[in-house]
Amino acid sequence: MTAEAALGTHRVHAAGTAARTACEGGTGWIDTAPNYGAGTVHAELRPVLDAFPAVRVATKTGFYTRAQGHAAAEAGVLRTEQADARHSLAPDFIDWQTRRSAAALGRADIVFVHNPETTGHGDRDRLHAELRAAFEVLEDLVGSGLIGGYGISTWSGFTEDAFTVPELLTLAREAGGPGHHLAAVQQPVSLVMAQPITRALDSRGPLIQARSAGLLTFASAPLHGGELLDLITPELVELIRPGAHPATACLLAAGSCPSLDVLLVSASTRDHWDTAVSALDDPLTDTELRKVLDVLAPP
Repeated sequence: MTAEAALGTHRVHAAGTAARTACEGGTGWIDTAPNYGAGTVHAELRPVLDAFPAVRVATKTGFYTRAQGHAAAEAGVLRTEQADARHSLAPDFIDWQTRRSAAALGRADIVFVHNPETTGHGDRDRLHAELRAAFEVLEDLVGSGLIGGYGISTWSGFTEDAFTVPELLTLAREAGGPGHHLAAVQQPVSLVMAQPITRALDSRGPLIQARSAGLLTFASAPLHGGELLDLITPELVELIRPGAHPATACLLAAGSCPSLDVLLVSASTRDHWDTAVSALDDPLTDTELRKVLDVLAPP
């Protein structure tokens, strides 16, 4: 089966309009973060989420804008010198930021710890200790009913071996016991960052491990920030799906990845949204996907 298209708001202009379009188009998820849109996206999304209560929302904790950093320092959850650092996994900050996010959005079905590999400076033990502490905070917030669950949203954590899914599950059990609420993982999946696809086709890697553990799997950046549209060749498009638009081909390749549940797309208009959804209607087989990756593999 193919992944479900969902709205990712990182690079979306007029996030509220894009969210309403995606909701009217049938999306089940909206993904966001408090630092997106220079800190304005949560407020833009709130009226849409109120109007579509069945749509689930995932936000994040870790990154913050300069203004949010200074507000956190004034609240006493960051030191003054941390206000401009733009990223923190300090437990008090995670609690403060997540409460603000849930209040701004009206709900938070999943809260992703955002690019935790940003911290730790290559020290895995330190990073895992910080993640365990973050998970403890998020477990408490789940227990209070403020959020539905939590996860990890990473850019390079899995590919750089900063952590593995089994290690994250262990940390979650240490933080929340056998009934922990680690619920999802998110990572980039595209023809540029294709390692997750290669691993999944071989029945290994984080997507396979997460799905086997009952976690939801999210893919970000399927167009690699739009760069793929300049990189993909007409020949590769024809191999993926004859006659397809380059964007459709890129989305189809990413969305056909085994064990992937949700593909985040930054669709600003109804045409873009419908194109993304239709791209996933007829996924590539594993054999077809392997042929595509073989073309991309270095000689």
